[in-house]
Amino acid sequence: MTTAEQLEAIPAITGRSLVDPKLFERLSARVAIENGTDRATAERIMDQALAFLGTCAVSTATLAPSETVDLGWHTFLFHTREYAEFCDRIAGRFIHHVPTDDESESEGAASVWHTTATMVAAGYVVDAPMWERSGNCSQCHNGCHNDPPPDPKK
Repeated sequence: MTTAEQLEAIPAITGRSLVDPKLFERLSARVAIENGTDRATAERIMDQALAFLGTCAVSTATLAPSETVDLGWHTFLFHTREYAEFCDRIAGRFIHHVPTDDESESEGAASVWHTTATMVAAGYVVDAPMWERSGNCSQCHNGCHNDPPPDPKK
């Protein structure tokens, strides 16, 4: 049986630890500029986007970011070379960003709860205020456990 003290002794992984500090700073600065937010908030957004992507790399579940965390994912996607290298390094594959057209597809609050619970199970720190609203996208398309086999033409 695991005690509360044992759980507290298990170090949680931060998203920022998944990338070079200079890249993290560049991405955070871009989040701040593009979204008109202060640097501390931009760093929190980017940290959670990276933790989300780290979870996507090890989970077979369909996961979706919050609206706020999705801002960080979008920023990383625009750094195509670094994003592709990151995906290859942590997942061994490209983590696709798949927009959804209505909230029922991403299941709203239930999706956010499922995603953050999966992140915690994967060992990541979850910054709860960054997960208040569901985003309209997921990482799952053409290669997830419940999708058809990958199409190399896509």
